[in-house]
Amino acid sequence: MRVLFCILFPILVFCNTFSSDSFALFGDVKYKNLRYFDYVNPNAKKGGEVRKSALGSFDSFYDFKSNANIFGIGLVFDTLMVRSLDEPYSAYGLIAKQIQVSNDNTFVIFHLNKDARFNDGSEVSAFDVEFSFKYLTQNQDFADIYSDVLDVVVVDKYTIRFNIKNPKNRELILSLGDLPILPKNYYEYVDINKEPLKIPLGSGPYYLESFEVGKFVAYKRVDNYWAKDHKTRIGYFNFDRIIYKYYPNDNEAFRAFMKGEYDYRVEKSAKNWAFGYRGNITKEEILHLIPTAMQGFVFNTRVDIFKDRKLREAITYSFDFEENNRELFLNQYIRIDSFFAHSNFASVGIPLARELDILNQFRDKLPNELFLQNFSLKSDIKKAKEILKDSGYYLKNGILFSPNGSEIKFDILLGNVGFEKLAINFQKKLKLLGINTTLTIVSMEDYKKRVSSFDYDMVVENFSSKVGREQRLFWDSNGLLNYAGADEYVINYLISQIIEASDYEELSVFARALDRVLLWNYYVIPHFYTNVFRIAYLNKLKHSKITPNYGIGFNTWWFE
Repeated sequence: MRVLFCILFPILVFCNTFSSDSFALFGDVKYKNLRYFDYVNPNAKKGGEVRKSALGSFDSFYDFKSNANIFGIGLVFDTLMVRSLDEPYSAYGLIAKQIQVSNDNTFVIFHLNKDARFNDGSEVSAFDVEFSFKYLTQNQDFADIYSDVLDVVVVDKYTIRFNIKNPKNRELILSLGDLPILPKNYYEYVDINKEPLKIPLGSGPYYLESFEVGKFVAYKRVDNYWAKDHKTRIGYFNFDRIIYKYYPNDNEAFRAFMKGEYDYRVEKSAKNWAFGYRGNITKEEILHLIPTAMQGFVFNTRVDIFKDRKLREAITYSFDFEENNRELFLNQYIRIDSFFAHSNFASVGIPLARELDILNQFRDKLPNELFLQNFSLKSDIKKAKEILKDSGYYLKNGILFSPNGSEIKFDILLGNVGFEKLAINFQKKLKLLGINTTLTIVSMEDYKKRVSSFDYDMVVENFSSKVGREQRLFWDSNGLLNYAGADEYVINYLISQIIEASDYEELSVFARALDRVLLWNYYVIPHFYTNVFRIAYLNKLKHSKITPNYGIGFNTWWFE
């Protein structure tokens, strides 16, 4: 009878499912009986106003793109689930009280917490979740992330089901857990084109209190926040107000910090870290286990001269990391040698065993060196010249020309003056190869506009180190963040296998294979990284003695 009932009423009765208040992509969650996370102080004092910095400006509160510039807006919106900062692939229910996953991964059901409330006092219902999904997936970023959702079904007021068209994509459940929930009865009447700065409404721990475009955004803690005693929220959100102050660039932001205009700063400049701080300020380096995001000079392969992989390789050898690290960065950095550096996903040596079997399928589409050599990034002008000569490039009056007679020259576009000296040093090395370059520095707003339309020869950019669907944004031919203009079947295949990985070992093998393919295609000239967060803050700010492995966790800090 039960089997028959399951067949006749598949939406109302959920057979062959796993149900829990948490979800782990691989293995088990760390906190099987969560009271609060290890990295919080459950007795942290509440109160005070903290000020942080932001760069650039903003013109809408409804720009949900991945590169949106509304800092702190996530404080306004709660999500179905909450990620743990000391586990890489686990989440715990928040708006979703229970998560029910079919054994064959063809659907996931979220049973909502009946106590969940928006900050106007209205209930959070399954209709709001359905609306949020459909509303947000009008944006291409969200549409890409949730492309494997077949449809969404409101089962009842507090139950919503997502049917999955690609059951191999188990990461989709975590991504659905990240979905910010918007109140339908508010947002369906907001014309974001006519009212881009209408104050947003959510169910999160803060509301947007006030703002001035290009100057600041201020958030006020919600006194009757529905989840203030929730196990995923204990020890979090201790400040009464959080203010983000906007500055045109990081140099001005640093000077403002030293004048006392804000309280907390993550430092990216080696020079500032070594010599810039003084007074009533704490400097702290916090170790982490986050895979390091690739940063570097990015070739736009849409530009004709950069379609040649051998030219990209030669130019890569001209970048002198060792000299820059010594002269500009006081030897504080490590060379990035992987798109997933500082992790188990980084490729090493030559491909072997399962990874070799995978890459052998595409041997005719990959550089032969990938199979025979360890990838190396050591600066070598002599080798760069040999590569160019062997590839038919030639010098005439000290200027480099391609085999078809085109002069090799290009522009380096920057939106951050912090990279100016690095770019100038790079230009000097390129001159040794006969390559003339120009350097264009624009405002952050203009930079973002040009990058979003791929209007550049070379830029400095960062890539996500998260091994999952996000990689499609950076490497799919239609990816919104495909800075390099990559358009390779092999890359798309490897990313699809990463998304569909059934266990951690399979995920690791395909990630290493992807890393190797990206490196040997010379899309990026890797810069450098550090395996610590460098944080400067006023002495009155405090954090737990136990720090999370996968983030700073600033929302757990408090005032003494």
